[in-house]
Amino acid sequence: MHHPAEGSSDEAMERIQTALLKAKRKSPPLWIADRTSVVSPVATDVHWGALPAYLPDTAALTASRVVTLGRTDPAHGAFDMVRTRLLQYLRQNGWTSVAVTSPREGCGKSLVALNLAFSLSHQKECRTALVDLDLRRPRIARALGIRKSMSMESFLKRQSGVADAFLRHGNNLALGVNSQSVRLPAELLQSADAAEALRNIKQTLKPDVIIYDLPPMLATDDVAAFLPNVDCVILVVAAEESTFSEIDLCERELSQRSNVVGVVFNKCRYAPEIHGY
Repeated sequence: MHHPAEGSSDEAMERIQTALLKAKRKSPPLWIADRTSVVSPVATDVHWGALPAYLPDTAALTASRVVTLGRTDPAHGAFDMVRTRLLQYLRQNGWTSVAVTSPREGCGKSLVALNLAFSLSHQKECRTALVDLDLRRPRIARALGIRKSMSMESFLKRQSGVADAFLRHGNNLALGVNSQSVRLPAELLQSADAAEALRNIKQTLKPDVIIYDLPPMLATDDVAAFLPNVDCVILVVAAEESTFSEIDLCERELSQRSNVVGVVFNKCRYAPEIHGY
């Protein structure tokens, strides 16, 4: 025997399910697990398409310990963890920019910035820009095996555009590299032209994450000069090299000027053994 009430309930459930499906189609998730079924909107962006393509130099990347591009080295997992935690902080606070620095030279900050950038590039719906602002001793171009002469100084002085200063890896990673050291970088980083150039990156490429590779903070005043331009900072320290006093000094100074989202402990010879991982 058919009951009208039951029929009404079934019809109502069908309407609810139809409405949910429509809502899902209108609002796709930001991170999509099934990458093969999605065409990234970044691929159709005219500004990203105008960037010269970066063809990975496998030998240079291997020598530089960039492990997150191919992800065959188990070490990539540590950088993926940093990526995930960073994305959580950025989303929770509505931030987009993060600076990477260290107490002194040799801690591996550029290595961390590079691996973090390539790890983020695997998030197909996330646009990432990596900018080499270690203007005294630029390292990103060499680590990537880029031989083309590129000047971040010209870009920051607004003498060249985004397409002259950046290369594109895939559809969602822009690499702002530098081949030449810069005289008086602190003054340049504080200039109105540099501030406008940074705004141009955001307006043109519209990145979800911008990573700035900055110099060691105890060696110069470049980091202090640039920190007002970023939302947060990652401090990279070296095991058995960075002293507790250096780390404490850097953390206190950074926390007064920006938001410290974490400290990366690099060059550690020992790692905890976790069964099955």
